[in-house]
Amino acid sequence: MLRDEINAALKDAMKAQDKRRLSTLRLISAALKDRDIEQRGHGKDPLTDDELRGLLAKMVKQREESAKIYDEGGRPELAAQEREEIVYIHAFLPQQMSEADTRAAITAVIAAIEAKGIKDMGRTMAVLKERHSGAIDFGRASAWVKEALTAAG
Repeated sequence: MLRDEINAALKDAMKAQDKRRLSTLRLISAALKDRDIEQRGHGKDPLTDDELRGLLAKMVKQREESAKIYDEGGRPELAAQEREEIVYIHAFLPQQMSEADTRAAITAVIAAIEAKGIKDMGRTMAVLKERHSGAIDFGRASAWVKEALTAAG
């Protein structure tokens, strides 16, 4: 389980006294506990590995945005810190698919569900997320899905 990997990495970082990695792993652990408490409040089970990967992807995106803002604001040391945290978080995410592989997956899904046009975008995205959760940047993929569905329709 992904939780076990995170906890093991947290213990390793403590033993190695790797301060940046340790603080990043503690942030991940805190975010995970917050979401579990939220889920419990709604009568749901703790996060699944796929939901946890989604949370980690969101954390990466937040840090990318922060790094960009720090760069624009003339604070390269803080941007570097954010990028370092991204590396530690990425260790728990599956390898991202290349653009070519993503486009191939989109084409396969469109063929599998027999999508005919832009009206099938929601269905196409849902199947993509189901099959490739965490491996595709869905922010970029949505434009490619739209492009493929426009061509198909």
